[in-house]
Amino acid sequence: MRHNNANNNLGRKSAHRKAMLSNMASSLILHKRIKTTTAKAKALRVFIEPILTKSKEDSTHSRRLAFTYLQDKIAVTTLFREISPKITDRPGGYTRILKIGTRMGDAAEMCYIELVDFNETMLSAASSESKTTRRSRRGTAKKKAEGETPAAKGSEKTVKAKKESPKAAEKEEKAAEPEAPATDSEAKE
Repeated sequence: MRHNNANNNLGRKSAHRKAMLSNMASSLILHKRIKTTTAKAKALRVFIEPILTKSKEDSTHSRRLAFTYLQDKIAVTTLFREISPKITDRPGGYTRILKIGTRMGDAAEMCYIELVDFNETMLSAASSESKTTRRSRRGTAKKKAEGETPAAKGSEKTVKAKKESPKAAEKEEKAAEPEAPATDSEAKE
């Protein structure tokens, strides 16, 4: 039984497991995104998040601590040059796991694990989203206070209608225009 066993052994001895996690962490730092199984990704997240937290302070001591875990000079340099400046204001949660389905050969759950601040598509989508507000009755009062009148609303409708069909828009404009009072000369004729 699995009583109070915190880490997933991943079917490996401890030396093999540490070496694998070190290599995966180095690859994640260098490539910003790797494809792996979900179990390995969850174990890697537990392994790499403390390293990323320690990298926020660029000192000789923190560089040596990172090197003891990663065993790769290029990965340590990349960590402190590129990644740590981007994550300084983030209080945690530096990685994201995106599940992508099962592998063909053995039906293992596969996923991408990536550094959150380096996924350009999600960053651009988050910045382009507009803030949505709740609709309320008071919204019409605000529009009236700003100077929007019912006549202006009608003109907006005709502009939309002109884009759709010009002839129908002309008919709506004629129907919407108030008839001018007849002058004396027009009344005689």
